[in-house]
Amino acid sequence: MYKSTLNLLETEIAIKYIKDTFEKELARALKLTRVSAPLFVQPETGLNDNLNGYERAVRFDVLTLKKEVEIVQSLAKWKRMALSKYGFKEDSGLYTDMNAIRRDEDLDAIHSVYVDQWDWEKIVTKKDRKLSYLKKTVNAIYKALKKLSVAVNKKYPELTHNLPEKITFISTAELEKEYPDLTRKEREKAVAKKYGAVFLYKIGWPLKDGKPHDGRAADYDDWKLNGDIILWYDVLGIALEISSMGIRVDADSLVKQLKKKGELDKLENPYCKDIISGKLPLTIGGGIGQSRLCMFFLNKAHIGEVQSSVWADKDVEENAKKGIYLL
Repeated sequence: MYKSTLNLLETEIAIKYIKDTFEKELARALKLTRVSAPLFVQPETGLNDNLNGYERAVRFDVLTLKKEVEIVQSLAKWKRMALSKYGFKEDSGLYTDMNAIRRDEDLDAIHSVYVDQWDWEKIVTKKDRKLSYLKKTVNAIYKALKKLSVAVNKKYPELTHNLPEKITFISTAELEKEYPDLTRKEREKAVAKKYGAVFLYKIGWPLKDGKPHDGRAADYDDWKLNGDIILWYDVLGIALEISSMGIRVDADSLVKQLKKKGELDKLENPYCKDIISGKLPLTIGGGIGQSRLCMFFLNKAHIGEVQSSVWADKDVEENAKKGIYLL
């Protein structure tokens, strides 16, 4: 039967330690400055992220404005605008705490209605818009993860992690070729178990079977220059995605991807207009799940052990029987 290494109070203390430690390592590795970020935006700005396109954003009306606003689903677009507005220079950027509500999420051990992540973004040059720069950035983030692992193990010797020395890079097309008979998620599980830590890149364009590896919004990541950091999580025997990131669209890739999705009408919103006109800088960015990171480094069996959210009564009861106590 599962038994958490740390009790509830120890867990809360460890969560803060992990967040504080990794935040500093990430900022140092990528030259980032912390900024404040919005919890909600006006939908007509085009700044909200529609994720895979079917998730419903949470809306509410603001009495004084007599307008509706939306809880952000991610800050992918807002960050790019903020870099321009705040006057950031090349090879520097920002990070922030992002909190969101995913009302349509299928809840399980790693999915919650409540989302918390570090959203980060930095300015790049035209010559940086290539796979080698993306890989360089991934390696910097992975180095920060390795430092966090050492720090957590030093503070809590009873917590161990099996992160490999280096992260393995593999494209979705290569993954399809290696595991043609497996589903997308089965492929991720197989490759994560094989290598321990993987960056799966080029997500969005169709593979040989005519479907993309996974859904991606057409107006922020360049589908040829994006990917997910995935770790093998032995506690649950799963591939655990902890980060989605990528070099962002330029004018050319934006139009191509919107056309592919049949969303060319989005070219009329202010955000897309600013990309086409070159008003917004070229950037790279991503999100890193805070609760998932804590879950991984604290060897927890459920995301509800490291964040306070809402769960069905039967799920709370069933998890308690397994020794899993949700916050």
